[in-house]
Amino acid sequence: MGTEAKTEDRRHLRSALTRQKLLASAKKVFLEEGFQKATISQMINDAKIGYGTAYVHFQGKEDLLRVLMENVMEQFYEIAAISFTPQTKEEALRTIRHQTLAFLKMAEAERNMMRIFEQAIGVSTVIADKWKAIREQFIESIACDIAYSQQHGLARKDLNHLLVARGWFYMNEMYLWEIVRDEQQSTVEEIAATITELYTTGLYL
Repeated sequence: MGTEAKTEDRRHLRSALTRQKLLASAKKVFLEEGFQKATISQMINDAKIGYGTAYVHFQGKEDLLRVLMENVMEQFYEIAAISFTPQTKEEALRTIRHQTLAFLKMAEAERNMMRIFEQAIGVSTVIADKWKAIREQFIESIACDIAYSQQHGLARKDLNHLLVARGWFYMNEMYLWEIVRDEQQSTVEEIAATITELYTTGLYL
């Protein structure tokens, strides 16, 4: 490898490390201050980097939170991406229950950052739009699973799979935010089992 290539590699590594340092500081400040009180200056000072360097990577605190949101939601996407090719209604029910429980458990595990996201969704167009995009990604994944079940004779074909997918996600989302606020009336396990039973009973043959 030539000298120029090595220098470029070092520059990329330094840039990536600076970005990660700033994200770590942003997370710390958001958790300490909340979304509205947190400032980009606090994050830059905590990361001990220059203002000019920081603004090369991020436009402001909303941009930082958007990336932190993407990082957290990657874990949720992994749950949604669990292979869904059931051969029977019972197998579909088991998989859906497992996904639902994992989704709600993740909300419980990420409660502190999810609270920051909820604060930001209420006041920031950037973050609200990001959440809408996240929601649509989940709905699209659910719709594909429903279409698979309909095509394989496991689910009712008279129901619009897009509408069902949207309704199912909204139900999960409502409980997700209740869990984030620590307002749920039952255990996460009971919630997951109950809503899965309702959903699959109405949809599956």
